[in-house]
Formats: sequence, structure tokens, C-alpha cells
Amino acid sequence: MKAICFYFQIHQPFRLKRYRFFDIGNDHYYYDDFANDDIVTRIAMRSYIPAAESLLRMIEEGEGNFRCAISITGTALEQCEQYVPEFIDLLKKLAATGKVDFLAETYAHSLSSLIDPDEFANQVKVHDEKIYELFGQKPKVLRNTELIYCDDMAPLIYEMGYKGVITEGAKHILGWKSPNYVYSAASQPALKLLLKNSKLSDDITFRFGNHDWDAYPLTADKYIDWIASTPPEEQIINLFMSLETFGEMQSRETGIFQFLEALPRFAKERGIEFWTPTEAVEKLKPVGELSVMHPISWADEARDTSAWLGNKLQREAFDKLYSVAERVRLCDDRRLKQDWYYLQASDHFFYMATKHFADGAVHSHFSPYETPFQAFTNYMNVLSDFIVRVEEQYPLEIENEELNSLLTTIRNQAREIETLNKEVNSMRQNIEHYNEEHRLREKKAQEATLDEVAEMPEAPAEAPAKKTARKPRATKADKATKTGDEAPKRRGRKPKNKE
Repeated sequence: MKAICFYFQIHQPFRLKRYRFFDIGNDHYYYDDFANDDIVTRIAMRSYIPAAESLLRMIEEGEGNFRCAISITGTALEQCEQYVPEFIDLLKKLAATGKVDFLAETYAHSLSSLIDPDEFANQVKVHDEKIYELFGQKPKVLRNTELIYCDDMAPLIYEMGYKGVITEGAKHILGWKSPNYVYSAASQPALKLLLKNSKLSDDITFRFGNHDWDAYPLTADKYIDWIASTPPEEQIINLFMSLETFGEMQSRETGIFQFLEALPRFAKERGIEFWTPTEAVEKLKPVGELSVMHPISWADEARDTSAWLGNKLQREAFDKLYSVAERVRLCDDRRLKQDWYYLQASDHFFYMATKHFADGAVHSHFSPYETPFQAFTNYMNVLSDFIVRVEEQYPLEIENEELNSLLTTIRNQAREIETLNKEVNSMRQNIEHYNEEHRLREKKAQEATLDEVAEMPEAPAEAPAKKTARKPRATKADKATKTGDEAPKRRGRKPKNKE
């Protein structure tokens, strides 16, 4: 059984406005809001929204047989929320189907994985929180910026909790091997690798509307036939591409949307399924380990990182940016941290590239600058102002070790104060609890006393005393008239006989 694993990437950087040398220290807002609004709105209307609607129809009409994954950066989410919230609503509908994976990646589409593991881990964590907030999913598979990956990254990615990572099926890495299998990372065998099938992915992304291509026109049944004709033991065909392929890079007039929506029907006829990346890493066992000694990416024929860090201009800007990374992470200035994220976008370094690209049109399509040197000058002016703001919080003359020592002391003191405050609050609560219990006991005692008094029997009312008539004292005459039994008897004496 073969399966197709589709993933569509969405990214939009915050483009910089023309920032001159004399703006340094005077203007701390760096972005071209008009360009950002115009570009993201235009692309959303031409590509993102109709493509998302096509995916939703494919899921509903295929009775859940179609599945795919979406990887959208934090900066793209912010711009879509601000300028095209209806696209966010469509993404929520896709998430609600349960057939769409949202992948983990760096929030700012940065190159931090190449220089700063702490920043890389932090950005991925922040991105995951944003995905969960909007779509209720916790990503299990990671797609690093521009599919960048090497052996050094695997242990950290696995430690962060991901089961798999998506990267490029570069020929110089694979050699005779096929990208249509699941591999394990050489430095962390528990981490699974999903490799992009570059040929089949680029047939859609770059060659679909090319009239000079020998396979033109590309139809859905022809494309599925190509996939079905791969060796039967090859189980997974990873098709990784930008969502802008549909409607932007390949216009609607080429029939790209009809092509996309027809794929599930022809795949079903050939017994080919669709899996999400999460399903792929859960269902398939690795066929072997794959070692990637040096960082690879999807870009250019070299499949390395030279598109972003291949010349002195790019390296100087890159090194200067990350020279203040530790200080920025330590500060609490929300605006400064936001600018820090936006300035890390890999696009800024891509605009400075001076190398010859296999497809120069792709580079010119994305760059808002006339020359790489103009891109470098503008970015360095912005970065200079940014570093001035960082220095206001943590002066650069303080060495990192000294700064870390001071900040460690401050943090320890803060923790100690926090602990003491907790103890004080606990004691205060205990006292209040004791006082409350004491009041309750007193109240209950008073109520019990009143109840006892109320339950005692009432004492009978005393009857008024009767007044008895006092006998009058007998006189001597009265005594003399008494005879017989009425006469008093005297003890021991007999009455005298008158005879």
C-alpha cells in the first residue's frame, strides 16, 4: 500500500520599510505596513483562500480519505489575523475535520537552529502555543525553517517531544537510497525522518505551467501514474511545497486548482492513500539510519544553507543579530522581543544573496529590494537601532559572563523574595483561617447557650397564699363553761368525786 504525504507551507515576513542612517536612534518602528497589508491580502485572495477551500472540498467529498499537513509560521499567522481573518477561519475549519496536521516550526521562520539552540527551542515552543491557541492541536512532527536539518539537531528535536522531522531528500545525502522511505536519525535513532521527494514536488511547484517542459501538460491521472509506478516496496511519497504554488506561483488559469482537486479520485482508483506526517511516522518503521553531517535545506542545487549565509554580507548581519541574543532573552520589554522575532526571519538574509540561483525568478519574486547590497544596508540600519535599544537595557561593555553573574544574583534574590512572600502570605492565610475558626466557635457557643436556655421547662407559677382565720384566744370564762370531753384532761390526776 502506497501513501502520499502532502504538506503545504505558509510564511510571510514582516517587511522592513526604507530605513536610513539618520533614522537610527530616532525611529524605532521598522516595518512597511502598507506593503505587508497589500502583499498578504493579495496572496490570500489569489492563493491561500481558494487553496484552503479546495482542500476542504477534497476532505468532504472524499469522505475523509484525503489528508494533508499545513505548516504556518507565527509571523504569517499574525498578519493573517490582522489583514485576512477569514483565512484563519478556513484553517480552523480544516483543523476541525481531524484530517489536517499542523506542524511545529520556528515562530519567526528563523535560522536560529544553526547558531542558538536555546533560541530555537524557545521559538518552537512559542509557535506550538500559538497553534494550540488557534487550532487546538499539539504538533508531533517538526518542520524546521527551509527544511534545514543536520545530525546535531536531532537529539534536541527529540528531547523537545517530537516523533519526527521533515527535511530535504538531498541527493548528496541519500546517494543510491530513495527518499520514499522513513529513516531514523543517526544521532538519535528514536527520531524519524520524512524526506521530500524533490522531483515530484517540483513538478507541481515549478514546472506545472511551463509550456516548454517535455511532460506538459501535467494532469492528475498522469501524475498519479508516476507515483504508482515507483517500486512497490516504497511506501511513502512526500510532496512538500508552499501553498502559494496554487494560485500565486502557478496561476489559476493554468488549471492548478482542478489538478489538485482531481488527485484523490485517481489515487483511490490506483489504491493509493493519503497520510498526514504524524500518521506516517506512527505507521512506518525506519528502513535504516541516515546521517547528515552538515546542514541541508530545500534551496538551490546545493541543498545547503548558502542561500541565506553564503556571503560576507549575510554572515556579518547574521552574527551581529545573534550577538545580542542572550541579552534580548533576559529583558522584559515586550516590544523589543517582538522586534527580535521579526528581525530573525530568514527572508532578510535571503534578500542579501549574491550567488546565482538555478531559478533566479524565484529570488526576484520574493525580494523587495533592487540589489542585495541595498537589502544589506537597509537591514543593518534597522539592526543598529535595535542594538542601541538593547544596550539601553543591558550595556554592551558588560561582558556576557559578568552580565550572567549579575543577572543570576538578581534572579536568585528575586526567587528568595518570592519564597519569603509566599511564606508571609501562607502565614497570613493561616492567621485569617484561625481567626475565622475562632469566630465560628464563639458564634456556635453562643448559639448553643441560647438553644439550651430556650429548651429548659418553664417553672410553675406560685399559687397565692390562702389567708386562714385566726382563732380568738379563749378567756377564763370560756374555759370554765367547758365540761365533759370538752374539758381539758390533766395527766395523772383523776377528777374529784363530789359525792
